[in-house]
Amino acid sequence: MENVHLIGLSRQSALRNQLDVVANNMANINTTGFKSQRLLFEEYLMPVAEATEFQTPDETLSYVLDYQSITDFDTGAFKMTGNDLDLAIEGEGFFVVQMGDGTEAYTRDGAFVIDQNGQLVTSDGRPVMTTGGPITFSAEDGSVEIAKDGTISTELGIRGVIRVASFEDPQELEKQGDNLYRGENPGIPQRFNVVQGALERSNVEGVYQVTQLIEVTRAYESITKMLKDVNDLRQQAIQVLGKLEA
Repeated sequence: MENVHLIGLSRQSALRNQLDVVANNMANINTTGFKSQRLLFEEYLMPVAEATEFQTPDETLSYVLDYQSITDFDTGAFKMTGNDLDLAIEGEGFFVVQMGDGTEAYTRDGAFVIDQNGQLVTSDGRPVMTTGGPITFSAEDGSVEIAKDGTISTELGIRGVIRVASFEDPQELEKQGDNLYRGENPGIPQRFNVVQGALERSNVEGVYQVTQLIEVTRAYESITKMLKDVNDLRQQAIQVLGKLEA
């Protein structure tokens, strides 16, 4: 395969991956607490062959390499719902939830409910963690009030504190699907407020993502056309050489 094809295909591969990221962002534009992502690219220089292996020096070839996707952890806009179990975090940090295997995961999605057993859970049934573990309410608790520091109070008094975790480098968090992240060595955020009766919207900017989609599509079409033109030129050259030899 010619070098021009290798370089073009590397660009196509990077653009396809970028398109996947943009499409995922747009698909989650209305997902509570979702954080948008973007792809980082770098130039990859193919190692040059040693002069002892070839009579003529080998030329340096430059390829496109997508090496990392990063997440924008900026806080999204808040939507006031009036639901006492809807929570949003103002500032840094993540809510802590318990997975089926007993391990912990982290999310900015604070759309919580009380299940049939009286336990505070996420919308898909995962227990929400307090500083003392999962929390269960009874009919005697009555209304639930949650203070800015996460303290949970009912008619029976203080019941616990919503656990909020932070990480030194959030970019090291691993996406798990279902708007969840995995991470190691969680700490306690220095600056945060828990807002009751509100949900954090996705921080995806729709107009920007549409612009990105158009740019990526045009770039992909341009590379495809270039590769087609190269193939056409090769075919023409083969035909001309064939006529000369005949």
